[in-house]
Amino acid sequence: MKYPGIALLIVLCIVAVAAAGCMGLSPQGSGQTGVVSETASRQDISMKSGVYTSAGNAVVPIQVSNPVSATSGGGTTSAVMDTKIIRTASLTIEVPDVTGAAETLKGLVTSKGGYVSSTSIQKTSDSRLYGTVVLRVPASAFDDTLAGIKGIGTVRSVSAQSQDVTEEYVDLVAQKTSYQNQLAQYNTIMKKAENVEDVITVQQQIDRVQTELDRLEGRLKYLNSRVDLSTITVTLQEPEPVGGETGHNFVSTLNEGIAGFLGMIDALIVILFTLLPLIIIGGAAYGIYRWKKGKKPAAVPTESKETQ
Repeated sequence: MKYPGIALLIVLCIVAVAAAGCMGLSPQGSGQTGVVSETASRQDISMKSGVYTSAGNAVVPIQVSNPVSATSGGGTTSAVMDTKIIRTASLTIEVPDVTGAAETLKGLVTSKGGYVSSTSIQKTSDSRLYGTVVLRVPASAFDDTLAGIKGIGTVRSVSAQSQDVTEEYVDLVAQKTSYQNQLAQYNTIMKKAENVEDVITVQQQIDRVQTELDRLEGRLKYLNSRVDLSTITVTLQEPEPVGGETGHNFVSTLNEGIAGFLGMIDALIVILFTLLPLIIIGGAAYGIYRWKKGKKPAAVPTESKETQ
């Protein structure tokens, strides 16, 4: 070779690089890495599940702690979540036509994207109508709807309330997330259970967690409904008639007169039957008296002396 020193140097470099690669991929290094990874994985599963740990091939149950409730006082969930406000209102309005006003309210709330939850119309003792209409309207249209309702008649009373349920909502969401994680862990453990006792134990925990999840989801749906759709309760009443609280009604007066006459007849009949025994006894005594008086001889008149 023309340059033996250079060739020897190149060979030595190649050998050094190969030796370094073999040392980095030695069985000892690979084995240590695998052991650490497997141990960390087992510890991670055990810490996350908080339900069962592996002891050989056996599945050993452990106590599950209750989910931690989050409040709006801390944590990032409450900072991101919008404020949850439940708005309600109650109004009493005097209208000339209760039935027509109820239809007007239905058209008003429909135009705002809401609906009529319930309607009740009744008649008072003086033949006046009154009713109650419950409206559900989107929270964004609450103020406009309230203003429209006030325009259908004379407002006698009005009240509005706002209830902040953000803290309760955040707490429910945190509990729901915790129970969902538990349910996923129990389902994973159920797939690995090998005997009937383990299956029954895990299934009991799954049923318990699922029941709590259903309860939380029901409460969240209720709060969402109350927040998204505000409730407005409208009481409708007709004005009092002119001439007093009830006004003059000839037919009612005539009916009262007839009722009074019939009441007097009823009273006389009661008195008659009450006094009937006395009447019978008095009549009999009078008859006996007349009979005895008729049997007495008539008195003979004295003849006057002849005048001499």
